[in-house]
Amino acid sequence: MALFEQAAGWLRRNRVLLPGVTVLARQVAAARETAGARVYAALAAATRSVDPGLPERLAKLLQVPDGSRVPELERLRRSPRRSSGPEMVKALQRAGQLAVLGAGRAGVDDIPANRQQVLARTGLGSKASVLARLGEPKRTATLVAVVRHLEAAAVDDTLDLLALLMATRLFSPARRASAGQRLAMLPRLEKASKTVARAGRVLLDQLAAAEDSGTRLDVAALRAAVERVAPRAVVAGAIDLAGELVPGDDGSADSAMRAALAGRYNTVRPFLTLPGESAALHAAPGGGRVLAAVRALPELARRRVTQKPLTGEEIDSELVTPAWKRAGYASTGLPAGAVDRDAYVVCVLEALHRALGRRDVYARPSHRWAGPRALLPGGQRWEAVRVDVLAGLSLTDPAPAHLARQLITLGVAWKQAAGRLGEAGDDARARVVPGPNGRARLVAGHLDALGEPGSLVWLRATAQTMMPRVDLPELLLEVHAWTGFLDAYTHLADVPARTRDLSVSVAALLVAEACNVGLTPVIKPGEPALSRARLAHVDQCYVRAENHAAASGVLIDAQAQIPIARAWGGGLLASAGGLRFVVPVRTINAGPSPKYFGCKRGITWLNAVFWAKLHLIQHSA
Repeated sequence: MALFEQAAGWLRRNRVLLPGVTVLARQVAAARETAGARVYAALAAATRSVDPGLPERLAKLLQVPDGSRVPELERLRRSPRRSSGPEMVKALQRAGQLAVLGAGRAGVDDIPANRQQVLARTGLGSKASVLARLGEPKRTATLVAVVRHLEAAAVDDTLDLLALLMATRLFSPARRASAGQRLAMLPRLEKASKTVARAGRVLLDQLAAAEDSGTRLDVAALRAAVERVAPRAVVAGAIDLAGELVPGDDGSADSAMRAALAGRYNTVRPFLTLPGESAALHAAPGGGRVLAAVRALPELARRRVTQKPLTGEEIDSELVTPAWKRAGYASTGLPAGAVDRDAYVVCVLEALHRALGRRDVYARPSHRWAGPRALLPGGQRWEAVRVDVLAGLSLTDPAPAHLARQLITLGVAWKQAAGRLGEAGDDARARVVPGPNGRARLVAGHLDALGEPGSLVWLRATAQTMMPRVDLPELLLEVHAWTGFLDAYTHLADVPARTRDLSVSVAALLVAEACNVGLTPVIKPGEPALSRARLAHVDQCYVRAENHAAASGVLIDAQAQIPIARAWGGGLLASAGGLRFVVPVRTINAGPSPKYFGCKRGITWLNAVFWAKLHLIQHSA
């Protein structure tokens, strides 16, 4: 449609006699077909230039292997559904199998990214039998786009699962175990502290009495006074016990948690070999040491430490933080100069988890875990667009001058914040405290709940009586009449929609999915837009995550135009963050929350929309 309108506008501006609509439509369609055929040929040629046998290997993905019921492509489409070590192994194997195919080595930088995305979406939304019937070179081009997309998605799924395992199977159990151990120590610590406190009080009293009388301290009298409180052996034992239960370092809680983390080595042992041998991980300058340590994990996992203990010279001691030193170097049963292999391995995985979050270690290919500079042009491509890009971002000043100005702005903001905290005094709910590394950090306290004023109660009741009682489909269609948000549901193949009353079908599907009632309640015989065949077609070709995110963006933009919404924060505030839903299928994106989901797993609506929107933005980039 856009190309048709551009062509008609060009003809009018150049005073060319307009042909019939059908003639112009045929010409536009022919131009689209020619451009599509050129893209197919370029992708197929790039595939054959890398490996002449690659098209044949890709075509075999559409066949059903012996002993299986589905084609190999269908199996590679499946994402991880459980958060466990064996599932992590399967995810890594899936990423490795897609990488071995070699589609990622094809040089496709000159082919528009949006055309590759359209091909990937078309292939992912089509069955293997439909793809097998495509002619060449379209079949090879579609399979290359699909496999390249799946390769990046498999890496993303693997790293998502790694982050989930680190959070749920390592950190959370270790914190609970550490807290349980410290709680179990509390009775013994209380008893020892009372004994030490009484003995210390006697010592202070004796010292004060000696100072007041001006005489020398009588050691025998002091010992006798302490003996009256508790025997000498009991006092010495209480002091030793207090020193054992309360170490002298400030990070005793962190050290105890790291010691509990080291005991979770068996959770990560099954998949230690695969991350170290994966070619998808890369490092920025700040993550080189971490990635080098990860590369050494396979050898450490195979090592028999009972026969050949790990020594300090064989590890990167810079990665062993102070919280890990006790678990790594002072573990019981270690020979002199040896390092606890289990503690060091988990320490490296924790460092990898932090580095991935900072993108010091990143993945390629990837959509969500890629390096921040992965999509930036370089060399001659950057020099060709540098002036226009910097002008569009209003970055016309030299880099040192720009950074100096930002430094001044940051300093003024810090001084203003410090001044406001000083004016608030003890009533301030936030304070700046020095951190363990000497850097200041902001700590915010809990805010007290405010009571509801009578005007708010009256407003809520009045607004409730003013709200009309309508069915959900009618509400969606009325909002669509205001905003047109259902027009964001485009066809999977990125072609203009020719289906009549498409908005009615989409609204019915949204209600069916939101209420989890299936298609039967929304099917209406005699209504073409609500027939089972129409709804099944629209569900397959129009209803998908990126369209949900695009429609949400339309609704947010429309909300921002409401005057009261602008007064509340530009239309970016909503009450949707607390909506939580039970997820009936197995997926790593759902998590447990007994308070809201009972024994089941669920997801928060705001998180789901955020990840869908982020996925759409990354695809658009």
